[in-house]
Amino acid sequence: MRNLTQVEATERGRLLDVTGYDIRLDLSSAGRAADNRTFRSTTEVRFRCADPGATTFIELAADSVRAATLNGAPVDLSDWSAEAGLTLPGLAAENILVVEADFLYSSSGQGLHRSVDPVDGETYLYSQFETADAQRVFACFDQPDLKSAFTWHATVPAHWRAVSNMPVRDEEPAGADSKTIHFVPSAVMSTYVTAICAGPYHEVRYTHDGIDLGYFCRASMSQYLDSADLNLVTTQGFDFFHDQFGVRYPLPKYDQVWVPDFNAGAMENFGCVTHAEAHYLFRSQETDFEYEQRANTILHELAHMWFGDLVTMRWWNDLWLNESFAEWASHWANTNATRFSDAWTTFLSVRKNWGYRQDQLSSTHPVYCEMPDLEAVEVNFDGITYAKGASVLKQLVAYVGEGPFREGLRSYFGKYAWSNATFDDLLTELEAASGRELRKFAAEWLETAQVNTLRPEVSIGPDGTYQSVVVLQEAPSEHPTLRTHRIGVGLYDLRDGRLVRRDRIEVDVAGERTELPQLTGVTAPDVLLLNDDDLTYAKLRLDDRSMAAVVQHIAAFESSLPRGLCWAAAWDMVRDAELSARDYVALALTGLPAETDINLVTQTLRQAAATLTSYAAPDWAPTGWGQLAGTASTALRAAEPGSGLQLTWARTYASAARSETELAVLRGWLDGVEVPGGLTIDTELRWTVLRALVANGAAGRAEIDAELSSDRTSSGEREAALAYALIPTAENKAQVWRTLTGDEILPNWRHRALLQGFQHPAQVELTAPYVEPFFASVGRVWASRDSEPAQEFVMLAYPAYQVGEDTVRATDGWLAESGHPASLRRLVAEGRDGVLRALRARAKDSAPA
Repeated sequence: MRNLTQVEATERGRLLDVTGYDIRLDLSSAGRAADNRTFRSTTEVRFRCADPGATTFIELAADSVRAATLNGAPVDLSDWSAEAGLTLPGLAAENILVVEADFLYSSSGQGLHRSVDPVDGETYLYSQFETADAQRVFACFDQPDLKSAFTWHATVPAHWRAVSNMPVRDEEPAGADSKTIHFVPSAVMSTYVTAICAGPYHEVRYTHDGIDLGYFCRASMSQYLDSADLNLVTTQGFDFFHDQFGVRYPLPKYDQVWVPDFNAGAMENFGCVTHAEAHYLFRSQETDFEYEQRANTILHELAHMWFGDLVTMRWWNDLWLNESFAEWASHWANTNATRFSDAWTTFLSVRKNWGYRQDQLSSTHPVYCEMPDLEAVEVNFDGITYAKGASVLKQLVAYVGEGPFREGLRSYFGKYAWSNATFDDLLTELEAASGRELRKFAAEWLETAQVNTLRPEVSIGPDGTYQSVVVLQEAPSEHPTLRTHRIGVGLYDLRDGRLVRRDRIEVDVAGERTELPQLTGVTAPDVLLLNDDDLTYAKLRLDDRSMAAVVQHIAAFESSLPRGLCWAAAWDMVRDAELSARDYVALALTGLPAETDINLVTQTLRQAAATLTSYAAPDWAPTGWGQLAGTASTALRAAEPGSGLQLTWARTYASAARSETELAVLRGWLDGVEVPGGLTIDTELRWTVLRALVANGAAGRAEIDAELSSDRTSSGEREAALAYALIPTAENKAQVWRTLTGDEILPNWRHRALLQGFQHPAQVELTAPYVEPFFASVGRVWASRDSEPAQEFVMLAYPAYQVGEDTVRATDGWLAESGHPASLRRLVAEGRDGVLRALRARAKDSAPA
């Protein structure tokens, strides 16, 4: 595929006006056992040229090109390649290009992905075109500002359905066992949000507020399509966004398709959203953590219908705004329109944590940054683009007020509907609505990198009142920007075992020191909490008095958000080697059994496990795992039977189990022996328990075979592949490594499962020999894979668990070599950052108290 540059896209955008695509796909053989490597695609593109006689190019990542004509004359195909595209010389003012080509079905989740269901042998297809993979299905000018109208036609087996951006216009027979489905011509949109899905999909439909709503999944998953709940969240989102945005959803229908083997969570195809079946169709009991994540994803993609699809970025420099807005808006809607009224707590504990982590890597970058080409874009779907950007928008809302922010959005949508815009265009509308100058704010927050730390400096007099309170702002030396933060400061008193907010002030923090004179003479609270209500994006610290109260009473806050802020502060401290790993684990195991917010429990338990894996001194870590397992065992038996908290603690017990006694308990669960009351050992939990047993050498291939025999589904095959990769023998790891690095291109689900199972916290010594092989293989693997599996290999196969100077030296040696692509170098350097952070944290944990 062509690595399109911004310079090329700008010139082509100036030159062309694309007025329409007519795309005909022959997918009739997709379901056959043979002859399904490629499909035929015929594209007619109509476009205008501002400079008649000019030359341009069109992307065409085909397997082979059968014919191409421009304005009726054959196009020279001699210089065509999938990487370069097709050159189009001698353009007229009005042009018609027709291209007939054969394209490859994909197994990587990019382009037109083909998946065969092991349950019934049926084939399912779905498209995934972001960033620039539409060219894998039809000839197109594959950049976001060359919007056009699209008319799709798909010839498919007679029993199939097809779903696209627009409704079906009609169907007609196409041979004995096929039919051709014709779709209504679309409104104008970018190539990357066009879509086609086809297969014997199960379908459920509703109507809401004049919009036709469709829900699709594979036939074998139909029993798990809880369409009523999916429809409830979707309609709540429509009502909320219609009210807030002031512009109605513009298409006649809105379909959502849950598809197999999806690489991300979901994709905002205009009117035809695709979701990851593995993440969001629940085969077994799940907690409200998973249900809230699903609701957030539904609302995120729905927000994109306005921000991204109706109004689209001009070039990928504004990818951050596209994703950050949807990220912010989904939590805004979840909080105000669904049952997940504490969604901002989840945003803090899950999403902002991702942003903070990403922002402290050597690869950190401003929220807004130039994207010179598509390769740079591919690795920028990161925590800065999503979570930090959304945090900046949340701070911007606090800065201008929600009312003016909403009015600015309405003006922006009204002015730029169906076209392309930039952040500067949005800023202009927000300034007009709020009356505030925002360019300095934008430069300070969007054009600088890294995260600030806010730390209170307090002096308390003999009478228990504050003599002074100062907010200290810090920045790392390599990124020394000190920003203006609009924050809340909460004063919490311990009353009858509860931490109750006595008062809250809102202030602007700027520079190194910001005095808070309004607190002078005020009785010192038990907890002084900076950034109360989580308005800004910054790491927090607590003064000694507050920290002492939090250690003893963290579960006593009446609201989940201040608890989340304190948990986040402790996590940042252990990652920054200011708090020892064993003290963080002690805090978690003391405070979490009384925590009632399922999101805080889930996320903090994951962080406790990460602490034991990476940040704890190796000689103490086994003690910590034992403490975690012991607390989990007690907590799951104390939890309400059948509750989400019980399930969460059960999962934690399985992941922490190391001793023979603990593993015997897990084996008993699989056999129905001494299962805690109310805990259902259903399909997904059985796989979780079995993985733990396999990883620790307490189960093997025979047990995996037996479990797979009772779960012959796509999910079962994926779980089994992961479990096989976990088998802790040198021979098995060698075979898995050969498979991962060999010439065979694996389906994305199997590739991911093998990577997830290759390394494990309980197998650090077993995989130690693969440090050098990683660096010997990573360049070749990167060059021979599609972008998604290539990135996954780098991130999951990097020897992150080999925390030592040898790993750093090996990484430095590889980074010193010339010729490695910049995107690959970035991901490898990020792995190195993690090892260095772990070394510092382990040194802290090993130091005398």
